[in-house]
Amino acid sequence: MSSFCLAAGNTNPAAAVSKRPREELPGREQRIVFSLPPLRLRTHSSPIRDNSFRVAAVRPVMASDAQRVVLPAMGPSDLSLSVLEMGCSGSFELLSRPMGSSEPLLPQSTLPVGLPPFAPPLLSEVESRFLRDPAWLPLHCPQLAFSSGRTALKRDRQPHSLLQCGVSPLHSSLSVVRHPTTGELLDFTEELSEDTGLSCKNSLSFLRPPGPPGQTLRGSTTNYPFLPGGMEELSLDQIKKKTQLEEDIDFENNLLSTPPGFNRGMDFTNSEPKGTPSEVSLLSLLSSFDDIIDGRPEHGEQEEKKRGEEKGGERKVQRSNSLEELGIKDGLPPVTPSARRAKEEEEKKKKEEQENKKEGERERWAVPVDINTPCEDFHKRIPDPAFKWPFELDVFQKQAVLCLEKGQSVFVAAHTSAGKTVVAEYAIALSQKHMTRTIYTSPIKALSNQKFRDFKGTFGDVGLLTGDVQLNPEASCLIMTTEILRSMLYNGSDVIRDLEWVIFDEVHYINDIERGVVWEEVLIMLPEHVGIILLSATVPNALEFSDWIGRIKKRQIFVISTLKRPVPLEHFLYTGNSSKTQKELFLLVDSNGTFLTKGYYAAVEAKKERTSKHAQSFGAKTASQNTTPNQDRAVWLSLLSSLSQRDQTPVVAFTFSRTRCDDNARALSSLDLTSSAEKSEIHCFFNKCITRLRGSDRQLPQVLQMIQLLKKGIGVHHSGILPILKEVIEMLFTRGLVKVLFATETFAMGVNMPARTVVFDSIRKHDGTGFRDLLPGEYIQMAGRAGRRGLDTTGTVIILCKAGVHEMSDLHKMMLGKPTVLQSQFRLTYTMILNLLRVEALRVTDMMKRSFSECHCRRDAQSHEKRIAQLKKMLSSLPPIDTEGQLADLVTYYHTVRELTLTRGTLQKATLESVNGVKALSVGRVVVINNSQHTNALGVILQVSSDSANRTFTALVLCEKDGEGTLKPDAAPTPPKSPQLLCSTALFIPEGPCGHTVQKIRAEDVTGITVKTLRVAPDRIIDNFNKRQMPRFKLDPPGQAISTTTQELLRLAEANPDGVATLDPVNDLQLKGVEVVEASMRLRILQESLGQFTCVHSPRFSEEFSRLQERMVLQEELDRLQFLVSDQSLSLLPEYHQRVEVLKSLQYVDAGGAVQLKGRVACELSSHELLLTELLFEGALSSLPPEESAALLSCLVFTQKTQVTPEINASLQEGVQRVLGVAKRIAELQRECGLSESVEDYVGQYKFGLTEVVYCWARGMPFSEIATLTDVQEGIVVRCIQRLDEVLKDVRNAARIVGDSVLYSKMEQASTAIKRDIVFTASLYTH
Repeated sequence: MSSFCLAAGNTNPAAAVSKRPREELPGREQRIVFSLPPLRLRTHSSPIRDNSFRVAAVRPVMASDAQRVVLPAMGPSDLSLSVLEMGCSGSFELLSRPMGSSEPLLPQSTLPVGLPPFAPPLLSEVESRFLRDPAWLPLHCPQLAFSSGRTALKRDRQPHSLLQCGVSPLHSSLSVVRHPTTGELLDFTEELSEDTGLSCKNSLSFLRPPGPPGQTLRGSTTNYPFLPGGMEELSLDQIKKKTQLEEDIDFENNLLSTPPGFNRGMDFTNSEPKGTPSEVSLLSLLSSFDDIIDGRPEHGEQEEKKRGEEKGGERKVQRSNSLEELGIKDGLPPVTPSARRAKEEEEKKKKEEQENKKEGERERWAVPVDINTPCEDFHKRIPDPAFKWPFELDVFQKQAVLCLEKGQSVFVAAHTSAGKTVVAEYAIALSQKHMTRTIYTSPIKALSNQKFRDFKGTFGDVGLLTGDVQLNPEASCLIMTTEILRSMLYNGSDVIRDLEWVIFDEVHYINDIERGVVWEEVLIMLPEHVGIILLSATVPNALEFSDWIGRIKKRQIFVISTLKRPVPLEHFLYTGNSSKTQKELFLLVDSNGTFLTKGYYAAVEAKKERTSKHAQSFGAKTASQNTTPNQDRAVWLSLLSSLSQRDQTPVVAFTFSRTRCDDNARALSSLDLTSSAEKSEIHCFFNKCITRLRGSDRQLPQVLQMIQLLKKGIGVHHSGILPILKEVIEMLFTRGLVKVLFATETFAMGVNMPARTVVFDSIRKHDGTGFRDLLPGEYIQMAGRAGRRGLDTTGTVIILCKAGVHEMSDLHKMMLGKPTVLQSQFRLTYTMILNLLRVEALRVTDMMKRSFSECHCRRDAQSHEKRIAQLKKMLSSLPPIDTEGQLADLVTYYHTVRELTLTRGTLQKATLESVNGVKALSVGRVVVINNSQHTNALGVILQVSSDSANRTFTALVLCEKDGEGTLKPDAAPTPPKSPQLLCSTALFIPEGPCGHTVQKIRAEDVTGITVKTLRVAPDRIIDNFNKRQMPRFKLDPPGQAISTTTQELLRLAEANPDGVATLDPVNDLQLKGVEVVEASMRLRILQESLGQFTCVHSPRFSEEFSRLQERMVLQEELDRLQFLVSDQSLSLLPEYHQRVEVLKSLQYVDAGGAVQLKGRVACELSSHELLLTELLFEGALSSLPPEESAALLSCLVFTQKTQVTPEINASLQEGVQRVLGVAKRIAELQRECGLSESVEDYVGQYKFGLTEVVYCWARGMPFSEIATLTDVQEGIVVRCIQRLDEVLKDVRNAARIVGDSVLYSKMEQASTAIKRDIVFTASLYTH
């Protein structure tokens, strides 16, 4: 059967049919029924407007025809046909019609509405692909391209479309008025609607309408975030910074009586004079006696009460028979207004203290929960729980569930394997019951995948969001990494609206230097309505951390901690190395946590005995901390054989080296720990899991080696293992088929896979800078994997002693020391700054204020504010200072004296901290002493303490005869002294008989080290003085040594009344530091300038100086407190200004801080935002092919060291140099703006070791060949390529904002090219 060429205005007959109602079949002369084979449709140059079909020719049209068929005009000999579609089978009928009919030819169908459209129209497809895509335009001939585009694409001009605007929101709504009793409709009232113009582009409020559906999950970088909890949304007026001339006006207190700017005003409410409250009125007293005489007590009381109300402040006098009983004495002076004011202030102060005490109790943000008391009424308090477990909950779990039922946030710090997941499960069930959402965050992707599998089986409605996986995003429970949640918060995701709980698992990961800041950002940015659940291992500062969260979120955090592990641990030392010594296992810490020194010494003796036997047989050998592979193999074989015989498997062997993990596993290839049935199960499970890999990937050396090890019950788990193999090993370990697992520290981070025994290959690790012992927190985290709840009575922890037994102090500190405290790793990033600068209502300083690093300084901010208000009030009540006439330079004189005192203190501190200064302060040195008991008194040093941190001196000091006695070092601050005493160098000379005292003085009390030394007998002086302090020898005369020394000091003071020559810090003590030399010169200049002031000659100088000093002390305290509560006290504020200068120099923000286009692009990038943005705007990536762009960007995700130099082409080498050049330019700019990071460190973070690998992978090379190009392990290569895909997506989104469609397309192609095979194999936990 021949095929016909049909010309049509619409290539889809069914679509044309669906536009018109079905009509009755017209009459016809003949009816031909046939089935059309596949037709090749061609568009006609002048398409038929009525969408009908006609037969143009009877000749066949082949699919290879390249020329357009031109249909001739319809002649009298042509047959008019109509096409009748017969159902969905593809059969048609041709209906002939007479030529004379004027009715249009209509397509017919036996279906009601025809077939649905199955493909887009050909014209639309051609238009979108070739005419609207710049990548397909012939760039070598743009005139031809645009002229042909205008010819083919006819656009209808519609100027009025430019004038259209969106519909404005309604500013009012109708409210129904009903009868309060019957509910009858009475009327409608119009009510104005508030916040009608809100949107996600201009408001932080939840009242704004939701954004587009496509932005519901991740949000958009142009959206405003929702208002963080604990922050108040600022109005436009509050956003503007206040100037110094503006002042706060109190609209609530005394505004009608005291004008703004005035200290006091006038009260017009009561014009009658008020009596003094504390004065006794004689008239009222006589009137009270008159009432008694009149015998009308009731009337007198009423009159007195009335009079008291009228006079207000008069004190009521009690009735008495005598004046003595009334307490009235002759000559009693009236109470002065100042005394009355002091009494009122005292009462007000007491009242404020009580209010502060109550407020402090109310601001107890961290509330510890007692878990010692059992919850016997738990089931009564929660009769219908949201989730039920098949076991009885522990007390801490019940307390947490009770808090969640009340909507309270909790911090659960429990031991490993205690059951913290129960709290997370109940929160998820509670949100499903309330029809809200829960977000579960984890620090690592492996934990997210594992929790997805667990929660999916329990709750069903669970979604997963990671960097490369997005499963069921509409679920009520979303599991994601913390970085994704941070992005959602910054981008204003509408998921936050329905959020009830956010669960932070493994909160102690906040101590991570690189990623810890993410946790703080998320906790600060969470809105007020979101509950917080923190799950962590035991930490010593859980209350402090919870107090910080409660303070910034303005809500209480209930802290629940466990006291002990559900399965206690026993710690052993193992010294064996053969089958004969495999029983050398010594208990070091028992299940009660007692450190047994007996076990330690037994291990030392066993190791020493074997060493001595070896020396007798083979000669002495120098002890070495490193062991050979054969020695390691012997130790592991003997230990594992012993544990297997005692049924102590499964075993997790923590080894702090990926290479050593692999070597240990390969060395045990002769060990077989599984039965034949277990081998068969392992073989079947492994083969089933790797069926998703392509053929060549199944033959990778790592895959083949791993299956052989797993069949023997041995597994390896570290970052160098392929992700799918790690998941296979984890699942087999959970089933109990892996008996020994060699793992690195990452295995203990949250992955819930307990074992019966944990073995430490070593207790030393490399932390990136050097080798060190394990911290107590690290040891507890890993050792906590021992002991399976419900299966083991105790968990076993073994430390191998290969070369020798570790020091007892190191073991004790590591095992029983306090865990690592939660510390802030908050730092400023350019992404954070740009995300906050684009929102006017949020400031970067607000984020810094609320960080955990600033919580110690901001904790007392409220009390500081109150004290500031008090100081302002006190300063306003002080009388003004007279600075006229001779006192004109009084203020300058005060500042000079103040600076002189500070300079003298600086020199004194530098002198006492120097080596020469300490040597000069030896026994017999005469010094000048100033403290609260002595002023410029001479003393001689008798003893010097050995404590260098808090050095004190025992000295014999001159004093008045009445002041003799032993005086302790003065801890109280020295009270303010007169300017004469501050600047005077005149020595103290007793007015009467000369006395002495032996006193311990601080280094700060020594204001001068004289050039004089005395020969003294310190022991005799101290013994004699102490003896005379006893009551029995109180009246004894002083000894010869004391008398001689006292007389010499007195003679020296009388000979030099204006001061003794002192050692010069620069010339005598040889202190050549810049600060010391400048301070010495400044001190000399200040001393000389004191004689030029005229205020010292005024008769009122002392009085006015005291008043000024009182005012300035208050002012200095006020300035200090205002600095503490201001942004200037933030430790990161200088760095913030420096980073803003970098952004301004690169034109990411303008001079006013508004984010520009480059800043918007940088907000799309999650890491290395400056480098990527500069490369994008310079066009460095647009000119490269997709595979080269991916290879070049691999430097952003690869951080390992490699010994293999990649072989790359010239284009890539040029791209590498360009990237390094841009990085160097950014680093130099940062240094110019004041940042401390060096140029070498900034440029050195970009490593190109995987450039060749990624290039070949993007071009389609199999992974088995990729692995031979580098010495980097396969698992790290896979992880880097997965992270590279996230970078490519970020660059793609940035290119969309810039409008670079070419780069957008290339990033899409690069992402597609690397997303294949084993690198992006789906997780076993999710599929």
